[in-house]
Amino acid sequence: MDGFKKFLFRGNLVELAVAVVIGAAFSGLVTAFVNSFIGPLLALIGGKPNFDALGFTINGTLFPYGKFLTALISFLITAAVIYFFIVLPMAKLLQRLTRKEEASEHPCPHCLSDIPIKATRCKFCTSEVQPILPA
Repeated sequence: MDGFKKFLFRGNLVELAVAVVIGAAFSGLVTAFVNSFIGPLLALIGGKPNFDALGFTINGTLFPYGKFLTALISFLITAAVIYFFIVLPMAKLLQRLTRKEEASEHPCPHCLSDIPIKATRCKFCTSEVQPILPA
C-alpha cells in the first residue's frame, strides 16, 4: 500500500493530471472560439460545410461517412486556428524573449572547462590559452 501511495503523490503524476484538466478546459475555449468566430467567417465565404447526410448502404447497413468528413473538416479548422493564433505567436514571443546574449565564456581547448573569454590561462588546468577578442 505504501508504494501505491508514493505513486499517487509523485510530482509528475499530479502535473499530468493538472495538464489534462487544463487541456480539457482549453479545448472547450478553442472549440467555442472556432464555433463563434471562425465558423461564421467561413460560412460567409463558402457556406457552412456539413456532410452529415452523406453515406452509402451495403446489404441494408448504413455507412455514414459524411459525419467523418464533417468531423475531419472541423478538426483541420481547429488545428489551423490553434497553430496560427496560439502556437506561432507563442514561438515568436519565446524566440524574442530568449535571444542569445553575448557569450562571456568559452571552453578551454585542453580540459574543456568553461573559462572567461578574456582569460590567457585556464583556471582549471592552468594551460595557456589565446583570449577571444570581441568582434
